[in-house]
Amino acid sequence: MATDRSILVSARAEQLDTIAAVLPIDRRDKLAELLTDQDVETLRHLVNAGLGENTLRALTSDLAYLEVWSVAATGSPLPWPAPEALLLKFVAHHLWDPRRREDDAEHGMPEAVTLELRQSGFLRSPGPHAPATVQRRLANWSTLTKWRGLDGVFSSPSVKSAIRLAARAVPRQRRRKSAKAVTGDVLAKLLATCGGDSLRDLRDRAILMIAFASGGRRRSEVAGLRTEQFTVEPPVIAEDDTPLPSLSIYLGRTKISGASEDEVVYLTGRPVDALNAWLAAAKIDDGSVFRAIDRWGNVSRRALDPKAVNDIVKKRVAMAGLEVGEFSAHGLRSGYLTEAANRGIPLPEAMEQSRHRSVQQASSYYNSATRRSGRAARLL
Repeated sequence: MATDRSILVSARAEQLDTIAAVLPIDRRDKLAELLTDQDVETLRHLVNAGLGENTLRALTSDLAYLEVWSVAATGSPLPWPAPEALLLKFVAHHLWDPRRREDDAEHGMPEAVTLELRQSGFLRSPGPHAPATVQRRLANWSTLTKWRGLDGVFSSPSVKSAIRLAARAVPRQRRRKSAKAVTGDVLAKLLATCGGDSLRDLRDRAILMIAFASGGRRRSEVAGLRTEQFTVEPPVIAEDDTPLPSLSIYLGRTKISGASEDEVVYLTGRPVDALNAWLAAAKIDDGSVFRAIDRWGNVSRRALDPKAVNDIVKKRVAMAGLEVGEFSAHGLRSGYLTEAANRGIPLPEAMEQSRHRSVQQASSYYNSATRRSGRAARLL
C-alpha cells in the first residue's frame, strides 16, 4: 500500500515538473503529497489556459493550504464542489474573536487543526487570519471549482454574512506591504552600499535602480525580466543638451493590465547605465537578466526567485544602517509615487510609468506625501 502511494506521489511530482517552467515550485515533493491527481490536472489546465504566473502561484499555494486544512479539519481531502457547511467551517476556523477564545477554548480553529497546519509549514502567525487572506482563499477556491466545471455556493447569503460578521470580530489596521516608502533619499543610501565593482554590487545596484525608475515594479516583475523585453530607444536629450541612453521595457500582461493590454515602461539615463554595466560584467547576452551569484562568483543561468529581490532590498537596508523591518521590496513601488509627489510630478504622468489603473490607489501615496505640509493642515 505504501509502495503504491509512493509511486502515485512520484508520478504527481513528475507532472508538477512539467509545469515548473511557468509555475516555479520550491516544494514540489511536498505539494505532490498534498495535491490530488485532479488538483494537478486542474493546475496543468490553468497553465495551458494562459493564466498569469503570479495568479498560478497564488492558486497553487492556496489549493495546497486548503487540502491540508480539509484533511486536518475533516479527515478527508477537499470535496468538489464544497458544501456550504464546509465553507462556513473554514470561515469559523480562520476568523474569530481572540477575546471570546479566552473564555471558550472551542471558539475558532481547534488546537489539533492548528498543530497540523503548523507542522506542515502552512501556519506561522498565531491568532485569527486577516480577513483579506480568508477572502482571497475563498475566491481562489471558487475559481478552482469553476475550472473543474462545477458550481459552488461561495456567493450564498449565509457565507457572505458569515464573512462579514466574522471580519468584524478581527479588527485589524490595514498595513502597507512596506511600512515605509523607499523614497529618493532612502534609495540613495541603499545605492551607496553597492557602489563597488563586484558582481553583487553591480547586480543589486541595477535591481534597485530599475525597480524604482521603471515606476516601482513588483519584485516578481523584476525577478522575471528577460533581455528580450528591452528595446534600445533613441537617446533622450537632457536640459544641458547631453544625450541620455534610453530603453523601453515590454512588460506584457501584468497584475493590473487587461486581458488584451500590453504594458510598456521606459528607462532613461543612470538606470540604463547600471543595467548595461551588470549585463556586461555578468556576460549576459540573452535570457534572464537578474540571476543568483554563488559564493565563488559564478552567475547562475536561472532567474532570481522573487523572494530574493526582497532579500536584496533588506540586505542593503541593513548595510545602510536603516531599520530592516521598516522597508521591503514593495517600498520601491510606493516610494516611486511618493517621490513623484514630492517632486511635483502630475499624478497622471506618474501613473503612466507606474501603470497603476486605479487613481484612488495611486493618489493615496500623493495624499500621504502632501497632506502634512498642505494648506489643509495649516488653516491656523
